[in-house]
Amino acid sequence: MRTSDRTADLRVGVDVGGTNTDAVVLDAANRIVASTKQPTSPDVTAGMRAAVSAVLAELGEDRSRVGRVMLGTTHAVNAILERRRLGRVAAVRLGAPSSLSIPPLESWPDDLRRTAVVSTTTLRGGYYVDGRSLADLDRDGLRRFLGAVAGRVDAIALTGVFSPASPEQELQAAEITAEELGPDVAVSLSHEIGALGLLERENATVLNAMLYRVARHVRDALQAVLDEHGLRVSRYFTQNDGTLMEVDFAARYPVLTIGSGPANSIRGAAYLSGFSDAIVADVGGTSTDLGVLVNGFPRVSSVGAEIGGVRTNFRMPDILALALGGGTVIDGDGVPGITSVGYRIGEEALVFGGGTPTMTDACVAAGRTGLGRHRVPERLRRALAAAVGHADERVADAVDRMSLGKAGMPLVVVGGGAFLVPDGLPGVAAVVRPEHGGVANAVGAAIALVSGSCETIAPAGNGRREAVEAAAETARRRAVQAGADPSSVEIVEMSEIPLSYLPEPSLRVQIKAAGPLGKL
Repeated sequence: MRTSDRTADLRVGVDVGGTNTDAVVLDAANRIVASTKQPTSPDVTAGMRAAVSAVLAELGEDRSRVGRVMLGTTHAVNAILERRRLGRVAAVRLGAPSSLSIPPLESWPDDLRRTAVVSTTTLRGGYYVDGRSLADLDRDGLRRFLGAVAGRVDAIALTGVFSPASPEQELQAAEITAEELGPDVAVSLSHEIGALGLLERENATVLNAMLYRVARHVRDALQAVLDEHGLRVSRYFTQNDGTLMEVDFAARYPVLTIGSGPANSIRGAAYLSGFSDAIVADVGGTSTDLGVLVNGFPRVSSVGAEIGGVRTNFRMPDILALALGGGTVIDGDGVPGITSVGYRIGEEALVFGGGTPTMTDACVAAGRTGLGRHRVPERLRRALAAAVGHADERVADAVDRMSLGKAGMPLVVVGGGAFLVPDGLPGVAAVVRPEHGGVANAVGAAIALVSGSCETIAPAGNGRREAVEAAAETARRRAVQAGADPSSVEIVEMSEIPLSYLPEPSLRVQIKAAGPLGKL
């Protein structure tokens, strides 16, 4: 490369996994010009620093041409799973008297509530599904509740009954919250976070409020890494559907990053393999995630995602996760267990001089990879061979489940542990291992589009067209807010689902807009 080439034409994709942190640099033509895999550190940030430093060192003087950095991270989901670094939250439901039978967060795990939830309440308010008011907002009750939690919370989560159909009460409540608690207390609004379904949307809104502190930490850590290298670049996070959002947008909606890892891998696999329809297996050090490509994007799950024991209604990739990776520990009978040595594989696996039998050791013994410098002990070869057989059966069963009975699809295998997957599997047209597949997740982050979505209720008769057009405009606006080029945003997904048992014929409208990043 020549430094005289157009400036700011390079972008860096980073993905933080449980075992490795990957980074790639792509040019304007989406060619990979630098890549690395670094062990994920216990604090995660150090691994990100090592990965970014490695690819920038490979660029040399051309690092000045980097204009954007895209990050996929496990920080948010790990904070929920580990019950650590979460902010303190109060949850307000606007729905009395219609929604008093089930209190807010009733189904949450006790340890998560103790860790992060200060108080909950249900106040008068909410709407019918068609946007008519159920009850006026209880402004005085809200002010009393906010006064009781003042000084004890980092964020307030506001959820109104059918607020996706009419968000006015949530917006009014947000104004009151700002007046009572000031700008330092963040506000999470359910109509901006989740879809229809009160309890799941409420759960997602409260999780989002808990993650503001984590999001700020990651945002600041990324900026610190970039500052160390003197880079002044645009920063983006990847979100659940494999698209991007600007870092400040992500700081407002951190819960949208929870499923970004698998989505990055699937999108990266599509780009590297050239397939728009395929099954994808991303094999890491800790797990194997299987997904399905449909028209170049991850197939979306038909059921809501459960995160840390909390049910949500996010539209997330349809992922089947196996506790099987390069660091998976093998027991004395040759059965791969559910534990992994994770990022310590370079120290603990037999082929690296350690004393723990892992799936990497089994694949070395089977001749599937040449990693490591140490020989596998003869006394363990039978157990390791048995482990390979068990692993192959698990992968074949998972592929069959993800295919939904459709035989003859290709299987694209990516990730640092891709050698775990055999070259042939029943019902698979071909096993494809694309070049640079080891860093497919980082590639997926680097090539991602920017998206925005909207879900609402529209009348099926008069007013339908106007309601759908308004929802589409909201989706476009949210895509632009997330960083998309306003002139290139298009509607890429739209569905209208008839709703039953309503006084007037109505439709549930879901719209997604996407486009490339705006110009620097």
